[in-house]
Amino acid sequence: MKPLSHTVSGYGGVKLHVREAGNPDGPPLLLLHGWSQHHLSWSKQFKGALAERFRLIAPDLRGHGASDKPEGAHHYDCAAPWADDVQAVIRALSLDKPLLVGWSMGGRVAMEYVSIHGEDAISGVVVIGTSVLAPGAPEVLAERAPAVKADGMYSADQEVQLTSTIAFLRACFAAPLSKQDLALMTGFNMLVSPAVRKASRLRTTDSDATLQSMTKPVGIFWGEAEKVCTRAMFDATTAALPDAATFTYPGAGHAPFWERPDAFDTDLANFADATFGHRAQGAAA
Repeated sequence: MKPLSHTVSGYGGVKLHVREAGNPDGPPLLLLHGWSQHHLSWSKQFKGALAERFRLIAPDLRGHGASDKPEGAHHYDCAAPWADDVQAVIRALSLDKPLLVGWSMGGRVAMEYVSIHGEDAISGVVVIGTSVLAPGAPEVLAERAPAVKADGMYSADQEVQLTSTIAFLRACFAAPLSKQDLALMTGFNMLVSPAVRKASRLRTTDSDATLQSMTKPVGIFWGEAEKVCTRAMFDATTAALPDAATFTYPGAGHAPFWERPDAFDTDLANFADATFGHRAQGAAA
């Protein structure tokens, strides 16, 4: 399937740019990118084996990429805008109980969707490098390196922004990025304003209670060389969700779908098959 672009009206009328690829008749995977990122974060999935079997939907989250970027912290600092945006994409594209796949902040967006809209319209949730501990929690900030805290990404000084963004991106990966990939990622990170970055990253949500209340499948994906979602954050998440399926990637950092795409895609496909099978069994019952 040739990639398609959609425009979806989300919370408050914000226009969301949504990219679609893959098998139009396959089960839907709704891919939610991370903080200050872009739908292009999922480029390897759009070109890989997942696209042969699944319908892949990847929006630019509000304030990111080609989506609208309204001014004002209230558009980003609470759960409702993000949750309603996900609901709008599901409805506008007629997604039949998609599997929500959220990377980093995208995992929090998936949790916020469930906290407000429940789980009836989805098949399950996958979180990648996401913790039940909020990024602004004191115990999280205390153990994060300066490059991961990325305070300079909130600065109005563009040189400070760029320097901090590059350092943050390097911290997200266990191995150095190619010059081309680093340039591309720096470019799409710089499409996000400092105000949007700050308001969206430092919001707080009760993620622990949200995921623990779910009856549908939850998958936790984590790179063992993580610097962003640390071991303590991962351990807190698996402890809160003892029944979740867990997938770990030795030698991978914050983005195992980029660093270990073949292994990641295989694991996600298997988890999705089980999840959509779980849905079918529930419908038959």
